[in-house]
Amino acid sequence: MSDDCCHGKGEDLARIARRSDIRRVLIVVLAVNSAMFVLEFGAGVIAQSAALMADSMDMLGDALVYAVSLYALDRSARWRAGAALFKGAFILFLGLGVIIQIAMKVLYGVPPSSLLMLVFGVLALAANLYCLKLLWAFRADNVNLSSTFECSRNDVIANSGVILAAGLVAWFNSPWPDIAVAVVIAFLFLRSALRVTTEAWPQYRPPHVHHPAE
Repeated sequence: MSDDCCHGKGEDLARIARRSDIRRVLIVVLAVNSAMFVLEFGAGVIAQSAALMADSMDMLGDALVYAVSLYALDRSARWRAGAALFKGAFILFLGLGVIIQIAMKVLYGVPPSSLLMLVFGVLALAANLYCLKLLWAFRADNVNLSSTFECSRNDVIANSGVILAAGLVAWFNSPWPDIAVAVVIAFLFLRSALRVTTEAWPQYRPPHVHHPAE
């Protein structure tokens, strides 16, 4: 009896400690992404880079995603699934915003500053690799944290694309590499929105109750 009691208390303490670890990590990545949004968006405007601005919107989306994840952390599985659905819808909204940016760039774009793209692309990549490292241990805990990990993983891919585009813009003196990377980021937004929503909906949907026939 005593052993069972101690074992149960040990499991409770382990769960509490893990929630505390998750909360601390989410606060850190929320702060990192919020700061990077401000820096990268400003650099994108100055550099006239659709890819940098799209990537900065990704940072903003992630900051809001982490804020929602923090709020959902200690709530029910259905509430967490609802939070993941919200994040999926928000990711879709940002993806559509990126598509509008791309259209404007195609119509009026000039070659962006490849140096600014490179500097802030590398900075954003370093920030997201750090966030990804922090989130790695919690990626399979629940659908809410899984969607959070998905966001950071996509960021790393997008950042790498911005760095590649910076080199191609410098090489060809053309806006098209910048536009191409912005298109890839938009695709990642839309794919993530579909994946997160597909995983979260079955957990959010209330269970079907069979009533006995009268």
